[in-house]
Amino acid sequence: MDAISNSASRTALLEASGVSKSYGARIGCIDVSVTVGAGEVLGVVGESGSGKSTLMKCLSGQIVPDKGAVIYRGNDRKPVDVFSLSEMERRRLRRTDWGFVHQNPLDGLHINVSAGGNVGEALMSRGVRNYGSIRASAQDWLERLEIDPSRVDDRARSFSGGMLQRLQVARNLVAAPRLVFMDEPTGGLDASVQARLLDVLRTLVRELAVAVIIVTHDLAVVRLLADRLIVMHRGRVIEEGLTDQVLDDPHEPYTQLLVSSVLQI
Repeated sequence: MDAISNSASRTALLEASGVSKSYGARIGCIDVSVTVGAGEVLGVVGESGSGKSTLMKCLSGQIVPDKGAVIYRGNDRKPVDVFSLSEMERRRLRRTDWGFVHQNPLDGLHINVSAGGNVGEALMSRGVRNYGSIRASAQDWLERLEIDPSRVDDRARSFSGGMLQRLQVARNLVAAPRLVFMDEPTGGLDASVQARLLDVLRTLVRELAVAVIIVTHDLAVVRLLADRLIVMHRGRVIEEGLTDQVLDDPHEPYTQLLVSSVLQI
């Protein structure tokens, strides 16, 4: 994929500094500072327990860190400390400017609601009220995610696992968010289904110029999607840089093991 030659030239859409989170004696993440620019895809990799999921939850405002700040620059470009917002304000932010693609699509969908209803709800949360427009947008996005638009009225529970994940992506992208968090979006999918979803994701992310933070254990996923990469180990960021540079010429022994698949992650 095309690498970004100078990520520093981008205005940081989300900027975290000194983020730390522990669960009693167990460390989640320690002193993590990271940025993602508008339209940039940032990959976060590491073995199970490395802290990448905790970091994702802190960055997306789901849990409050013990230390540090997460600054978001919204449509008016005015910086806002995510944790200075009330819980209601953070929820509103996640419904409007942000999206979240879960590893298990059942965590991000209403399983007993139609495909069109799942996609349309995201539009309604942003103020769209015209039924015809909502339905047409839902059908368009089903087709873009390679789901037969004639299934717009089928309940989500009738879909296969791969279709559910594509439906969840449609639900998250339909209202053109500025930033999408993706947590193992291809986890648990068959190789052929995973490959096709990745192709669709890569195309849509580029078309929409949406910023993405993607957490995964699969290096093939970040190589295909991510502009930049951070590697986490025991709660800390131990290596970062352009994705191809990190994966093709890793400096840290841990990253070298990760790339050579010696670590079971």
